[in-house]
Amino acid sequence: MGHNITLVLGGARSGKSRFAEKLVVESGKPRAYLATSQAFDPEMQARIEQHQADRGEGWSTWEEPVDIVKILQEVSNEDNIILLDCLTLWITNLMMAERDITAEFKRLVDALPTLPGEIILVSNEVGQGIVPENAMARAFRDHAGRLHQDIAGAAQTVYFVTAGIAQKLK
Repeated sequence: MGHNITLVLGGARSGKSRFAEKLVVESGKPRAYLATSQAFDPEMQARIEQHQADRGEGWSTWEEPVDIVKILQEVSNEDNIILLDCLTLWITNLMMAERDITAEFKRLVDALPTLPGEIILVSNEVGQGIVPENAMARAFRDHAGRLHQDIAGAAQTVYFVTAGIAQKLK
């Protein structure tokens, strides 16, 4: 398994990113942030800017919507800690780019144990609601569920965050 992999899951606006950021800061290590979001409209740009302001100083930031494994391999080292936020946006980006999702997931899961240092991955849990009515939404939910299971299997620690309260699952 990986050197030190943590998965933080939660619903939208559950406090999962804030919790993950706290874990990173409390580590005392040099911190890196790998963002998968893309600003397609002014509202999303404002969200990104707010996230950056909330994090404050002391972060090295990389923005990569699709090739996250490449960035993880370049940035990860024994001394730092990387926060990847978030996997579900990455899935959306892969779907929009019509990438081979199974191959991309395998590439990530296979790479994680080889990376030095600590990595915290954040993702939205989307499988606790109703079955979506359209095929694309069902495919997204299915992809997310499979990826979460694979990452949780590779991770040493898994948290689920609800209403800002983290529950340690593993």
